[in-house]
Parts: sequence; C-alpha cells; structure tokens
Amino acid sequence: MATSKPLIASLFLSLLLLLHLVEADMMSNHLYNHDDDFSDCGGACTARCRLSSRPRLCKRACGTCCARCNCVPPGTAGNYEVCPCYASLTTHGGRRKCP
Repeated sequence: MATSKPLIASLFLSLLLLLHLVEADMMSNHLYNHDDDFSDCGGACTARCRLSSRPRLCKRACGTCCARCNCVPPGTAGNYEVCPCYASLTTHGGRRKCP
C-alpha cells in the first residue's frame, strides 16, 4: 500500500505534464501555422484596406491573396512576416500583388 501512493502520484504528475505539453503544442500551431482554414477573408481585408485610396481594388486583391494563402497580415500595411505566402505573391510585372 505504501508503494502505490507514490506510484499514483507520479502517474498523476506525468499526466498533468503531458496535458501541458499538448496544450503548448496546440497553441504554437495556432499562432504560427497559417495554413489552416482562414474563413474571415472579407473582414480581414476590410480592416486591411480601410485606409486605402482605392478600397474596392484593395479588397479585391486582398481577397484573392487571402483565398490562396488563408491569411491576411494584421494592420493596414506591412507586417508581411506574419504571412509569408501573402508577401510572396506578385503580378506579371513583378510587383507585389497583395496590399
């Protein structure tokens, strides 16, 4: 009986540690993996293009990029490091396609 209490306690602590590691892995995948299903392209592009001088053109280009990359960088400009796919799309002339 004396050996079963430390065994149960160690199993319980191991289970807690395992759950903590799984949760940390899920959080890191959620924060840095932008290949999952991004369903709010419209809202994200509206926020991205709100200060644009040509908002309809900006939203159309942003929507195309969002559909291909499943992400839109935060803010109204820059922040391309958050979504490398979004930053890598270019026009036929070699200019950045995504606003």
